[in-house]
Amino acid sequence: MADFLTDIETIRERARTEIEKGPVTDVYGADLDRVLQVLNEALATEIVCTLRYKRHYYTATGLYSEPVAAEFLEHAQEEEHHADMLAQRIVQLGGAPDFNPDTLTTRAHAEYDASPDLIEMIKENLVAERVAIAAYTEIAQWIGSGDPTTRRIFEDILGQEEEHADDMRGLLERIPRDRPGV
Repeated sequence: MADFLTDIETIRERARTEIEKGPVTDVYGADLDRVLQVLNEALATEIVCTLRYKRHYYTATGLYSEPVAAEFLEHAQEEEHHADMLAQRIVQLGGAPDFNPDTLTTRAHAEYDASPDLIEMIKENLVAERVAIAAYTEIAQWIGSGDPTTRRIFEDILGQEEEHADDMRGLLERIPRDRPGV
């Protein structure tokens, strides 16, 4: 069996050099600047998704709006948690999380939506979840083994985005579209 670890004295010496870089060591295998850019784009996406779900929560009306609005609120809270995870990782990697509201929608993968119709709200949320799923899958594959911590963060978020998409699809299937008050 071959050794996989550099000798401990070398590791200790490397750990003392460039100490200001925190967790980013010389074995970090990804393009750090590009990873920080991608993380900030995902942060913008999660913030826009939080805002979209919050708006839909507060403006959902109609016969079936109560359980749908409850689902919107739950998703808004989970999207906000995703944003927090991404912002924390950006800081860990020595970057600055970009919360600038003037550029959020231009940096986000998903779109904001102000539909007044309950069915359209659900559809727009499903579309946004599908966009996030596609983007985060691609990001996790791109990062690969270069930054396993960031990859796992995207994989964790991806799993929840898939649940959100399934929830939205389920809502669309359960709400009759030919009844007044939808």
